Amino acid sequence: MKVDILAIAVHPDDVELSCSGTLLRHIDQGKTVGLVDLSRGELGTRGDADIRTEEAKHAAEIMGAEFRKNLDMPDGFFQYSKENILRIIQVVRTHKPDIVLANAPEDRHPDHGRAAKLIADACYYSGLIKVETHDDNGNLQNRWRPNAVYHFIQDYNLVPDFVVDITGYWEKKLECIRAFRSQFFVPEVTEYQDELDSPISGKDFIDFLQSKARAYGRPSGFEYAEGFIAGRTVGIRDLFDLN
Repeated sequence: MKVDILAIAVHPDDVELSCSGTLLRHIDQGKTVGLVDLSRGELGTRGDADIRTEEAKHAAEIMGAEFRKNLDMPDGFFQYSKENILRIIQVVRTHKPDIVLANAPEDRHPDHGRAAKLIADACYYSGLIKVETHDDNGNLQNRWRPNAVYHFIQDYNLVPDFVVDITGYWEKKLECIRAFRSQFFVPEVTEYQDELDSPISGKDFIDFLQSKARAYGRPSGFEYAEGFIAGRTVGIRDLFDLN
């Protein structure tokens, strides 16, 4: 099925942490959203790949995404390769998104920047007629290039090219994040308390996310916002659309 927005990220939970408020806002406007994880997040400190898969499924249901797929690339050791580019192209051509949201171009986690380039380049090559891919039934796919690829901001406080108002969606964004019960602070969850702590497992990390959303929203007069990098000049048709 075609979707309006396809969010592609290397780890399950990247989307929830970084752009789920934006996706929730657009779903509320009637837009369709699909999710693609490149890996199963098997190198995460807490939980395991099977737990993460179930958490990701639950988060997608909370969000209201049309589907969530996993390309099962190796967490931490996926390569910028022809094979992986073609796997992403196959998904892009299958779902024909107008907009693709992808990992941050640079970040604390080295997978994020590597995935950002892999995804963005795949979206470009997806528009080339001589790059051949086949659908799940073996049929030759038509070329498709999204109108835009925007990179969501993750751990590093990068300067955004634009921000999206997620005021009114913060609590549901938190609900999506907390679907990853093994990863993040959920007050009533105790079954993972004996596992190792990680930089993202404490309440202070949730507080950090909230402060960051407030900081990105403040210059535009939003209570909460998520930041994005366009990698190109962004154009508008009406000055009154700007905050």
